[in-house]
Amino acid sequence: MTSRAEFLAARRGRRLNGPFFFIEALDRADGGVARLGLTVTRKVGNAVERNRIRRRLREAVRVTCRADMTPGFDYVVVARRELLNLPFDTLTVELSRRLAKVKPTGRPAARPPSGTE
Repeated sequence: MTSRAEFLAARRGRRLNGPFFFIEALDRADGGVARLGLTVTRKVGNAVERNRIRRRLREAVRVTCRADMTPGFDYVVVARRELLNLPFDTLTVELSRRLAKVKPTGRPAARPPSGTE
C-alpha cells in the first residue's frame, strides 16, 4: 500500500491490539492479493530505529507470515518501540498469530474511499 487514502481506509476495518504492534485489517472483498502497509511513528525513535523496525517487519512477512495473510485484505501494521529489541522468532510468531485471526466475516466489505479508483 502506498497512498494515504488506502491507509485511512484500513482504519475502518478490524483492529487487533498487541504488546509490540497493532494491526488494522480491511476486507476489500475483491479476492485480490493481500496488501501490507507499515507505520512507524516518530514517537518510536529516530530515523535509524524506525527504518530498522520497518526492515524487520518486512522480513518477517517475507519469510514466514505471508501465508497467514487472507486474500482480499489490506493490512496496516503500526509498530511500537518494543519491537526494536524483540527476538526475530518472537516477532514472527506474534505477527503470524495476529494475521491468522483476520478472516472474512461474510458482511459486505467497506468501500474504498472515493477518488482512489
